[in-house]
Amino acid sequence: MSVELTTLPNGLRIVTHRMDTVETVSLGLWVDVGTRHERPEVNGVAHMLEHMAFKGTKTRSARAIAEEIEAVGGQLNAHTGREFTAFHSSVLKADVGLAVDLIADILQNSVFDEAELARERVVIAQEIGEASDIPDDAIFDSFQETAFPDQPLGRPILGKAEIIARIARNEIVDYLSLHYAAPHMVVAAAGNLDHVEFVARVGEAFAGLPSHTSGDGTAPPIYKGGEHREVRDLEQAHLVLGFEGLSYADPDFFAQQVLSTLLGGGMSSRLFQEVRESRGLAYTIYSWAASYTDTGLFGVYAGTGEEQLSELVPLVCDEINKVTRAVGQAELARARAQMKAGMLMSLESTYSRCEQLARQLHIYRRPLEISEIVAKIDAVDEAAVRRVAARIVATTPTLSALGAIDGLESYEKIAKRFG
Repeated sequence: MSVELTTLPNGLRIVTHRMDTVETVSLGLWVDVGTRHERPEVNGVAHMLEHMAFKGTKTRSARAIAEEIEAVGGQLNAHTGREFTAFHSSVLKADVGLAVDLIADILQNSVFDEAELARERVVIAQEIGEASDIPDDAIFDSFQETAFPDQPLGRPILGKAEIIARIARNEIVDYLSLHYAAPHMVVAAAGNLDHVEFVARVGEAFAGLPSHTSGDGTAPPIYKGGEHREVRDLEQAHLVLGFEGLSYADPDFFAQQVLSTLLGGGMSSRLFQEVRESRGLAYTIYSWAASYTDTGLFGVYAGTGEEQLSELVPLVCDEINKVTRAVGQAELARARAQMKAGMLMSLESTYSRCEQLARQLHIYRRPLEISEIVAKIDAVDEAAVRRVAARIVATTPTLSALGAIDGLESYEKIAKRFG
C-alpha cells in the first residue's frame, strides 16, 4: 500500500495513497471541527461557513469557482458533520494543481459578502425545511437531540431557521478564525499522483494557514436518553430505538460494527429476516452505529404501518436482547465478510480512500494498514459481540417516533423490555 504522510512545519498533515491504475485524483481538506464545537446561539454556523466558502474569494466570484472546476470536468463540494468539516474535489490527474488552488482559495480568501450571506440564509432555511419534510431525516435529528439534550452533540447540523436568520458575518469569520488552523487539518489525496509533488503544491497553496488557534474546547457529552414523539399525518410510523454506543477509541469498536452488521446490516441480518421476510412488518429496517471521539450511538430504524407497531416493537426489542445471549458462527462469519468486503471494495474509489485516510489521521493520528483493520475484524468473536451488545443495552434507551404513532406502546414499557 503506497501511503505516505508528511507534516508541514505549521502542523498541516498531508497523506496520500498513490493508485497508478486510475486516471483521476480525489483530494480534500478535513477539519476536525463541526456542530459539536458551536455555541448554542450560533448553532448551524459550521454548516453556514461551509456554504459561504463557495460564495466568492478576493480573486474569484462564486460563479468563477464553479466554472473553473467544471471547465476541466471536475467536481468541488463540501459537507459538515458533528465532528468534521470537509472540502473536497475529484479531478483528472492533470488538474490536481487547480483543485488544490481552489480549495486553498476558498478557505483562506473568502470574502463572506453580505449580499451573498443574505441569499444563503434563505437557501439554508429551505434546506432545513426540506429535511424537516422528510420523516426519515427528521427523526434522526430528534433522536440525536433526545440522546444528548441541551448539548452541542445533540444539536442539528443544519441549525434552526430562527438562528440561521440572525447569524452575522462576523460570527462566521470568528468561527473560522477560532477553529481553522493547520494542526486541526488534514489534506488527503488518493489516485494517480506523486506524493512529493503534491506536498510541494499543498505547502505553497496553504502557506497562509495559521499554526495555532485560541481554541475553546468542548465539554465531554453526557448521554441521557429518553423519548421524543411527534404525531404527523403520514402513511407510516417512523421509529428509531437506540442506546449509547461506543467511541472510536473503545477496545470494542470493531465488535460494535460487527454487531450492527449482524443485527441489521444486510438482507441476511436478523432484523431483515425476522421483521421483513418472515413477518412482513416493515419495508425498511436496519441497525446502525455512529461513533464519535468520546462516545457513540447505536440504534435501529424502522418504517412501518401504525397497525404493525404493536407487533414490530416487541419483536425488535427481542431480537436485540437475543444477541446478548447467543451468536451463531455462520452469521458471525457473514457479518465479518460483509465488513471486510465493503472496506476492500471502497479502496477502488479514490474519494472513499481519500476520506478514509483523512478520518484515520484525525481519529488515530496515523493511517491504518489494511491488514491491521482486517485483523481487528477477524478477531471479533462470539464473546465480543455478546459483550458489546450487553454493554449497549445496559444504557438508558432513546426512542424517537414520528408519524402515525398513536398505537406505539409507552416508553416505560419499551425500556422494561431491556431491564
